Amino acid sequence: MISGWGGRIRGLFTDTKGPWGPGSSEGGGEPPSGDDGASNGPWGEPSRRGRRALGGANVSALDELLRRSRARFGGGGGGGLPGRPDRSLILWAIAGFVLIWLVFTSTHSVSPGQRGVVTQFGRYSRTLGPGVSFTLPAPIERVNKVDVESIRSVDLGSQSSEDLMLTGDQNLIDIAYSVRWNIRSPELYLFQLSQPEETIRQVANSAMRAVISQVTLQDAMGDKRSEIEQQVTQAMQRVLDGYRSGIQVQGVAIAQADPPGEVNEAFKEVTAAQQDAKSYVNQANAYALQLTAKAQGEAAAFDKVYEQYKLAPDVTRRRMYYETMEQVLSKVDKTIVEAPGVTPYLPLPQVQKQQQQQQERQQ
Repeated sequence: MISGWGGRIRGLFTDTKGPWGPGSSEGGGEPPSGDDGASNGPWGEPSRRGRRALGGANVSALDELLRRSRARFGGGGGGGLPGRPDRSLILWAIAGFVLIWLVFTSTHSVSPGQRGVVTQFGRYSRTLGPGVSFTLPAPIERVNKVDVESIRSVDLGSQSSEDLMLTGDQNLIDIAYSVRWNIRSPELYLFQLSQPEETIRQVANSAMRAVISQVTLQDAMGDKRSEIEQQVTQAMQRVLDGYRSGIQVQGVAIAQADPPGEVNEAFKEVTAAQQDAKSYVNQANAYALQLTAKAQGEAAAFDKVYEQYKLAPDVTRRRMYYETMEQVLSKVDKTIVEAPGVTPYLPLPQVQKQQQQQQERQQ
């Protein structure tokens, strides 16, 4: 059709027509008249009387124009309505659409961190690994891609009074924790659980309550957090495996373990007092160890002196006397008097003070 209209436009520019139709051989500009003597219009159209006579010719010319247009556009000859597409083009368009549909619904690219779950008429068929795979076109088979490597997290606890848990020593504790998990079997994950995340929440809450009920408040708040986390992880995995959920629990992390808010301040004071008591006990034990070590050292030194005393009692006795007098006299002021009739005076304390002052200055 486009080619046909282009031909008509070219014909307008190639024909030499005047304002009253094609010119005569004499080159006059008078309007031509038809065969029956009826004159044409100013733009080449026949008059009313000429239209009746030329009606059949106009219809034949229109059919010829349509035939040529279809031949240029690729269609066959024959009459028809203007603007009607050819059947062969419709068939080619349908074939192209079907080919594109087959390519896009039969070829699937699965990334390394994904798995493709294939369903045949809505029923599980198989699981595709990473790479390019081919299936039957939709709606016969469909592929649902599932991410199996991403680690998901669910936060629980510390939201309302209903989240308080009872410990083994009949105390309430407020615990906030998170669960990390990923998908191990995508086919089980898609078809066994209707709400996987809500199921994980319920299972985690049940497992945490079961473990907390077996420990004391101090254990839950103190050094046994890691043991509690491991026990909760194992309990959750057992329950989820029983559900055939296809979920792998990577771990549980306790972020907060405190008493209820109403008694939290009092509990902090009690905890501070307990810590002070422990520090005092530790200081007393350290002092006792120090005294014990000192006494053991003195006893060992006395045993050595006694062994020497048994070998030479007089010498050992005189040595002990000298050492004792040296220790006593070094801490007091002394005056030394020699032979009778002579009264020399030696101010030893002042001499010692002067020596100490000189040593301090030199330092």
